[in-house]
Amino acid sequence: MLSIGIVGTGGIARAHVEGYRRFGEECRIVALCDPAPGRTEALRDELGLEGARVHTDAADMLAAESLDLVSVATPPSTHAALSIAALEAGVDVLVEKPMAPSLEECDAMIEVAARHGRLLSVVAQNRFRDDMATLKEVLDSGLVGPVSHAQVSSSWWRSTAYYDLWWRGTWESEGGGCTLNHAIHHLDLTLWMLGAPRAVTSVLTNAAHENAEVEDLSVTVLQYDRALAEVTASVVHHGEEQAIVVQGRDARVSQPWKVTAELADPNGFPAPVGDTEREAAIEAVAAAHVPLEHLGHAGQIGDVLAAVRERRRPTVDGTDGRRAIELVTAIYRAGIERRTVDLPLSPDDVYYRAGTLAERAPHFFAKSASVDSLPGAITVGAKR
Repeated sequence: MLSIGIVGTGGIARAHVEGYRRFGEECRIVALCDPAPGRTEALRDELGLEGARVHTDAADMLAAESLDLVSVATPPSTHAALSIAALEAGVDVLVEKPMAPSLEECDAMIEVAARHGRLLSVVAQNRFRDDMATLKEVLDSGLVGPVSHAQVSSSWWRSTAYYDLWWRGTWESEGGGCTLNHAIHHLDLTLWMLGAPRAVTSVLTNAAHENAEVEDLSVTVLQYDRALAEVTASVVHHGEEQAIVVQGRDARVSQPWKVTAELADPNGFPAPVGDTEREAAIEAVAAAHVPLEHLGHAGQIGDVLAAVRERRRPTVDGTDGRRAIELVTAIYRAGIERRTVDLPLSPDDVYYRAGTLAERAPHFFAKSASVDSLPGAITVGAKR
């Protein structure tokens, strides 16, 4: 039976708790930690975790408990320090997205995990969705042909009150805006499905949140050898209509699910009837997808628990989390400096270091409110 500790008892901690509960025969949550007075006890009582001990300091929890795995579910600026402390204490770590605000911190986390022989996994729960797994399988089949173009819409909507929470809305405490903290999921999926681009161009703005320093909208072009991908990161899109559309030489596929394969008339224009045979073959690959037993956080937690027991690499490890941060960093540099940024970024790049974004990024507006907590539950995706 694996012993689990959770650091951070805000909204996303509930997804971790529910994920671990799906594997009650394999693990138990024995400790909860949060510095906010009363918050840990409230979560323990709300979710019926009577056996979990309460701590207000992560170092004290690590010293007092015999833990196998720690979930770090705290604000982004704290991820590196908390993860490193757990890894140095000989505990495996599952850290929420984003892995950390800087590549410098990501590399420190990876180095400590390797030095102590511990597992480090970064939350990328959208890889554990049937629709995204299906799209990945279709792309891997080669039936769409070489990719020409992709459109990735990480479209969310948040009111100004969203940024009233104390750690949101500043470069120092949140690490960035919607590009880092919302589109990180779609950027990870893009890297997973298409691989890393060789160059990045981006534009950043704050279109609707006058109480936040950070961007609430970015539009990015990723350049591959012969393909381009457009990525929109937003918290200003009503309806939250998210999509990934991939155009290949031979077919288009997307989630929400759609398949189209054109054939050409002799003059090069589309024929009245498309390539129905190819479309049927793609549909067959999609239909052959074996549904995942556990989805989202639960799916990733199940994989991490198995990795801890088997001492193997988790499906999403620290290197995967770092790749997403490298892409975000390149997007920010491109937007701040109004230039094209080549990848990969090297350790001597000024944007590699912690603190550069807070120093150089535009502070679109001054943060005008700071509350300890916000009422209501976290919602994911459009509700209508």
